Amino acid sequence: MAEVPVDAVGKRVSCGGERATVRYFGPVPPTAGLWLGVEWDSPDRGKHDGSHEGVQYFTCRHPTGGSFVRPAKVSFGVDYLTAVRQAYKIDSEEVLSEEISISRKKLKWGNIKERGFESLPSVLLSRSDVSGSGADGQIRTTTPNVEWLDLSGTLLSCWEDVATISQQLDRLEGLQLSYNRLRLPPDPSALRHAFSALRVLVLNGCQLTWPQILECAPMWPQLEDLCVEENNITELQRPEGLLQSLKSLSLSSNPLVQDSVLSLSALPRLEQLNLSKTGLSVIQFEDAAPGSHTAMYAALKNLNLDHNNITEWFVVNELAKLPSLVRLSCRGNKLVSGDGNPKTANQMLIAKLEQLVVLNGCEIHADDRRGAELDYIKMFGEEWLKAGGRSQPSPQFVCEHPRYQALISKYGAPEEGELKKPEPFALKNQLLKITFVFPDDANRKPLEKKLPASMVVQKVKGLLYRLLKVPAADLRLTYTSPKMVGTEFEIDSDLKTLQFYSIEDGDQVLVRWS
Repeated sequence: MAEVPVDAVGKRVSCGGERATVRYFGPVPPTAGLWLGVEWDSPDRGKHDGSHEGVQYFTCRHPTGGSFVRPAKVSFGVDYLTAVRQAYKIDSEEVLSEEISISRKKLKWGNIKERGFESLPSVLLSRSDVSGSGADGQIRTTTPNVEWLDLSGTLLSCWEDVATISQQLDRLEGLQLSYNRLRLPPDPSALRHAFSALRVLVLNGCQLTWPQILECAPMWPQLEDLCVEENNITELQRPEGLLQSLKSLSLSSNPLVQDSVLSLSALPRLEQLNLSKTGLSVIQFEDAAPGSHTAMYAALKNLNLDHNNITEWFVVNELAKLPSLVRLSCRGNKLVSGDGNPKTANQMLIAKLEQLVVLNGCEIHADDRRGAELDYIKMFGEEWLKAGGRSQPSPQFVCEHPRYQALISKYGAPEEGELKKPEPFALKNQLLKITFVFPDDANRKPLEKKLPASMVVQKVKGLLYRLLKVPAADLRLTYTSPKMVGTEFEIDSDLKTLQFYSIEDGDQVLVRWS
């Protein structure tokens, strides 16, 4: 039988490649011998809730998250230095050129062969069986220069275990602890010294709640970058006096309570916030009138709202109240313009957000902004006139279009002939001169065709199939316009028309295939 620690309950183990936490150690009658009752990280691996023949030996979060296993089947792990030696064999050539990314930083492993473990600037022990620090002081003398440490998915069972390692790494700035199950310490402040230099911390998939994160926060006095994706974070409480040095926070893939997002404005230095895949549909700054700046999130420059449920344009008007916002990612929402064209929706975002420099990863050039703002004036010019625009537009119009008057001051009022009227089915028979280019096939010359604006993409692909002998299903189309140099637009639906995508005379369609 494998040696079982005296304090086995609460320890982390590996078994058959899976991770689990020991919840019970002892007999399970009527069978002979001793058993470990474990709660699996992946409940699909389990069989029951910790009970056997009517007796409850332990409890699980999931009704099928538990199993009984023999001690001989599990590993309680190894110490940090044993894991380092297993991962970094000095006779291994491949470690000399490896490079990894942690929190957007490129890191080199270092040349171990020449100088030994003490040369390592980063140690990567993800999915290793690290369960503790080992003998006192040996980490400090063996890997003294480690600045970045990845301990994701290990067998560490509590924050005290992590602290016994990190306190021996005086230069430690970045720590990856994703997919661990760490018990909270009784007194987090007592562990501050172990993480005094820590700047970046990644805790993805650790089944943490926001109150638990705030409870741990006193351990990280200098933290600047915190990533807590895929946790159990719902309602966000104000971090009063905590995480005050934080500049970047990622809460992606957590089911957030809408209103509680404003609680994060208590982070005075927060510059970057990732709220993608959080179910967000509304954000509102009631301390500021339309067209003015909120006192909240004063330092916020970069906001990611990808793949949420934002459908209303008033949310964008609220984002315009953020005084420092210059980068926004808003892909995968259902913000739709009147003509249903994604390109028009992006133009509206640019026009509504005066300070924006980057939208969805693309830099906004001066010509892009000018074109978007002029189009916006024309798009809503008729509505502006009806709302009494030339004298004083109605409060409702001002609320829906806070920037409109500023744009009028910048460019002048639109003339009747300039106003854009919806023409969803107009010009059906107009022929567009389109140049097809083939960026992945240098030998194929560009091809010029005249096609009706009402032609659906499916038929365009059929035409290309006849020319290229490439199945339509394998073709991927994008287009570029001389009006938006440097921007490539996706053509992502076979059932839409060329007109729907605002493809115009003289545009280029780029044809690629797998």
